[in-house]
Amino acid sequence: MRTLQHPLASSALGTHRALTSLHFGPAANEGPGRKKVYIQASLHADELPGMLVAHHLRQHLARLESADKLLGEVVLVPVANPLGLAQSVLRTAQGRFDLVTGENFNRHYPALKDAVIERVGASLGSDAAANTANIRKAMRAALAAWPVTGELQSLRKTLLSLACDADIVLDLHCDTEAVVHLYTGTPLWPRVEPLARYLGAHATLLATESGDNPFDEACSQTWWQLGEHFGVGVPIELGCVAVTVELRGLAEVTHENAARDAEALLAYLAQQGFIGEAPPPLPDLIAPATPLAGSEALTAPMSGIVVFLRAPGERVRAGDAIVEIIDPLTAESVRVKASVDGVLYARDHQRYALTGARLAKIAGATAIRTGKLLSA
Repeated sequence: MRTLQHPLASSALGTHRALTSLHFGPAANEGPGRKKVYIQASLHADELPGMLVAHHLRQHLARLESADKLLGEVVLVPVANPLGLAQSVLRTAQGRFDLVTGENFNRHYPALKDAVIERVGASLGSDAAANTANIRKAMRAALAAWPVTGELQSLRKTLLSLACDADIVLDLHCDTEAVVHLYTGTPLWPRVEPLARYLGAHATLLATESGDNPFDEACSQTWWQLGEHFGVGVPIELGCVAVTVELRGLAEVTHENAARDAEALLAYLAQQGFIGEAPPPLPDLIAPATPLAGSEALTAPMSGIVVFLRAPGERVRAGDAIVEIIDPLTAESVRVKASVDGVLYARDHQRYALTGARLAKIAGATAIRTGKLLSA
């Protein structure tokens, strides 16, 4: 294992932070045939299940490296957001948004398509593998030239520079109260389906563009965009399979879950040809993929006490009551109902809601939304 420290731009006098990356297996080279996996945990710094999974992964990866069973480089970033980890307001962790800029740590990564096109120009040809190598080189160059305007941009640049040339990117998150679910690009579903099986995902949400350029899309979206730009005469592979992996809820930080999840991720890497061990048999798929645009977000029509009537993982029907809001001053209550059939895959952990607050999410099979598809 090789440990690298990546200094981040300082935001204030006398302060210095760094990002730590752990590198296992043979270093990925520049040419065709190289293999690289990138895994990061807790980009939203208060989402801790991924950190514990990374702890378990580290031990497995060290064993595999010692046995020469890693067929490519695996880069593990167990703490992807040292900025957010330091943020606490009145003893409450604030890891989702940067308190300086107000921006979500998992939004606003650079879109690389135009910069890559400018760099590769007419150099792409009929050899798909050679095109992939040239595109990755252009991505690295584009990121090297991306200006840093502060500590947050420095973090984004460092993370994406580590991940942009990986074959597989796994971004480990969690929701508030949830079952395991995934977000990925629509063209990537055939490659991601085995991961959904191994992890036991209750929902996989697909989009070609979800809005505001989250980390996984910044890694993978450029590839299908380039394919559309150059057309059939220039073969462009889907060079990066990037997935946001939601590991249940905030409080579900247990060794049992983490060990099981780490083994599932390794099974997927073996199945995809990155580990020299036979993968375990594929489990049944719990739920088919559905469009992210088909996800219904239930909101509170009034403020009050929140009483959930259905649990994450349950299949619900349009018209089913999912949550009740109660005003204890007037005794008024209202039940919020699903308008789609689907899986209730996440709900909020707060039991008091302000009017308009998001309460729960249901994965429906039919697109019902347009525009920005992710929550803030």
